[in-house]
Amino acid sequence: MSAGVITVVARWQPVDGKLGDVLALLAQVRPQTLAEPGCLGYEVYRGVDSPHSLLLLEHYRDAAALEAHRQSAHYQSLVVTRALPLLAAREVQLLEARA
Repeated sequence: MSAGVITVVARWQPVDGKLGDVLALLAQVRPQTLAEPGCLGYEVYRGVDSPHSLLLLEHYRDAAALEAHRQSAHYQSLVVTRALPLLAAREVQLLEARA
């Protein structure tokens, strides 16, 4: 990754019984996010040893692209309004690529 690229590492733990709902929402969010001009990648992983946990890896051109994503209609409606209330736990780490 180039310097300045922002990587989001998000660990999500859905509420019991809500994993399918969260995955369905992410299936809607992913293609819309990948279509954003500043998005370089968006991957969703399910734990092998802990299948009820999710890991999201998102890559953005820079901090402005990440902010544009966070302000987008699809992020606000699908993630903030619908997905986040279905999580028992959420941890987000922002990383900046270095040479």
